[in-house]
Amino acid sequence: MGDLSKLTIAEAREGLRKGEFTAVELAESCLGEIEGAGALNAFVHNTPEIALDQAKAADARLKAEGSDAPAMCGIPLGIKDLFCTRHVPSQAASFILDGFRPEYESTVTRNLWDAGAVMLGKLNMDEFAMGSSNETSHYGPAVNPWRRKGSEKPLTPGGSSGGSAAAVAADLCLGATGTDTGGSIRQPAAFTGIVGLKPTYGRCSRWGIVAFASSLDQAGPMVKSVRDAAIMLGAMAGHDPKDSTSMDIPVPDFEAALAGDIKGKRIGIPKEYRMEGMPGEIEKFWEEGAAMLREAGAEIVDISLPHTKYALPAYYVIAPAEASSNLARYDGVRYGHRAKLAEGEGITEMYEKTRAEGFGHEVQRRVMIGTYVLSAGFYDAYYRRAQRVRTLIRRDFDAAFEAGVDAILTPATPSSAFALGEMDDADPIRMYLNDVFTVTVNLAGLPGISVPAGLDEKGLPLGLQLIGRPWEEGELLKTAQVIEDAAGFVSKPEKWW
Repeated sequence: MGDLSKLTIAEAREGLRKGEFTAVELAESCLGEIEGAGALNAFVHNTPEIALDQAKAADARLKAEGSDAPAMCGIPLGIKDLFCTRHVPSQAASFILDGFRPEYESTVTRNLWDAGAVMLGKLNMDEFAMGSSNETSHYGPAVNPWRRKGSEKPLTPGGSSGGSAAAVAADLCLGATGTDTGGSIRQPAAFTGIVGLKPTYGRCSRWGIVAFASSLDQAGPMVKSVRDAAIMLGAMAGHDPKDSTSMDIPVPDFEAALAGDIKGKRIGIPKEYRMEGMPGEIEKFWEEGAAMLREAGAEIVDISLPHTKYALPAYYVIAPAEASSNLARYDGVRYGHRAKLAEGEGITEMYEKTRAEGFGHEVQRRVMIGTYVLSAGFYDAYYRRAQRVRTLIRRDFDAAFEAGVDAILTPATPSSAFALGEMDDADPIRMYLNDVFTVTVNLAGLPGISVPAGLDEKGLPLGLQLIGRPWEEGELLKTAQVIEDAAGFVSKPEKWW
């Protein structure tokens, strides 16, 4: 039964409905794979009892409803540790939330369970989603199942959704939830050769997801194919009155949108994304992606997004500012870690010690940056100015779409996966540059998807990013499907774990 974990969501749906195997057998196959994959450190809280109970319920539902059962019924998933799951540890990979077991369920996971999906466990991530390599996690880094040719050096699966990416790439689950604040779905998807979709801001509820930067965070699926992304997003999305930023619009049939072609579509190539020092193979890979779309009948047009060069600095002002506000609630009073106090110490010392012990270095760095840029005397110079830049970046995209561009094609990352420990913590800007192609999408609230389309000279996967019009995930997925079909990417990592 081990091969069942290698199925896509679409293949598993078909097999379950035909009775070729049961949801319990599918879950057991994944649980067996997880048990043997400790070296990847992808799953940090296993929930086999919940998985088997949900799988039994899915089998009963499939038997009763047949083809009318939801598409995700019986599909085993991994859940990023940022999503609150009732009575299951939900720590955001941080020591400060040690022992926290919520009494409630996030809206996204509730939607998935209502659709009959199965929870295998919680997945590793960067602490509070702050990182691009999964090395800031309290659980230790997740490890990429891919390795460079002729090397055994462990590589990053990307971040912050590194555990999600590693688990899907290694066939430990059929899909996983991720969150994307500045590229945290798309970058790890590119590093591990899977599909990662960041929907339009407001398409999926943020309620019950531990907040990093509230105006940027968005949940999305991390899966093995574009079709799977369409299926899973359909179950995750929807209006939620508990989230004031959730848009009250219908959820279309994203899978049905995959039909048809892209003849006559205009695909923009932004000149500002041709960064100085970009590796030649990334440039060539990008050109090959444009050729795939041209051959499918799309028109490739050069466009300008002139404020792109300000995106990273603006993002690294806005995101830490919102994080410093959101993380102020973690103080050791009601839940999570509380520092031990010496005799005579009071509430102020308890706050200070708890936060010093509970937050890792990267989270502390961003909280301090955020507090600084929001402080009296610096608010106008940094935060307000960054918000103005954000507006200009959004207008750049609006102008491109108003000029008739249907989607924008860029690389997903400036390189393939790098080695764990390769980025020096003393120079965080090197790490932050990994988000150079992705942060604009979050600042503008647009949908974006990373599709694996080839291997580099080291034998590692590379992803192409497509950016779509707001609320047009269906059209974006259709274009992504063209790249997936043309590239024919079927490579998998050689099993070493």
